[in-house]
Amino acid sequence: MEHELSESIACNPVPNPKVALRKTLAGARRDAASQPAANAALDARLRALLERLAPRTVGFYWPLPGEFDARDAVLAWSAAGSGRRAALPVIGERHTPLAFHAWDAHTPMREGHHRIPEPASGVVVVPDLLLIPCVGFDLERYRLGYGGGYYDRTLAVWPGDTLPVTVGIAYEACRVDALPAEAHDLAMRWIVTDAALYPAAG
Repeated sequence: MEHELSESIACNPVPNPKVALRKTLAGARRDAASQPAANAALDARLRALLERLAPRTVGFYWPLPGEFDARDAVLAWSAAGSGRRAALPVIGERHTPLAFHAWDAHTPMREGHHRIPEPASGVVVVPDLLLIPCVGFDLERYRLGYGGGYYDRTLAVWPGDTLPVTVGIAYEACRVDALPAEAHDLAMRWIVTDAALYPAAG
C-alpha cells in the first residue's frame, strides 16, 4: 500500500538508492506504527515538544496508512490555550506549494488529491510550526518523504521573512546514519520519535 502510494505521489524522478531505501523504511515504519507502545511514546514526546516550543499555529497532516496519527496531540495542544490554531494542507495544482487551511475536530472534510482528506473550506493560515511526516530520517535531521517534493516546494516560497519551525515525525526504527541529501533538501529543525528527540544544534 505505502509503496504504491509513494509511486502515485512522486512527481519527479528520484535516484534509485532513494527508491530502494524508501521501500525498506516504509516497511519498518508500517511495523512500528502497528505497536501501541511506540505510538503512545511518540504521542507523549510530541505533546511535550509542542508545549515547549509554544507555537501559535501548527500545520500538520492527515495520517496515511503507516504514518503516526498526530491528531490527538494537536487537538490537545490547541485546547490547552487561547489563540492556538491547527491547520491541514490542501494540495493544489501540480508543482504548486501547499496551502494550509484552519482545522478543528468539527471542520467538514472532503477527499483531495491522492484521496487524502482535506478541509472543505476554511481560513487560509500561515503556520509558524509544521509537523512533517517522515518515511525515514538521519542523524543530521534530513527526512525521506514520498518523493513528491511538496514540502520542499512549499518551504522554498514560504510567505514572510521567517520559515516555520519544522518538526519531522518519525519512528526510531526508521533512523539511518545518513540519507542521500540533494541540494534542495532542508534539514528539519527537530525530529521527534517514539524513543528520542533530535534537536538542531544551538
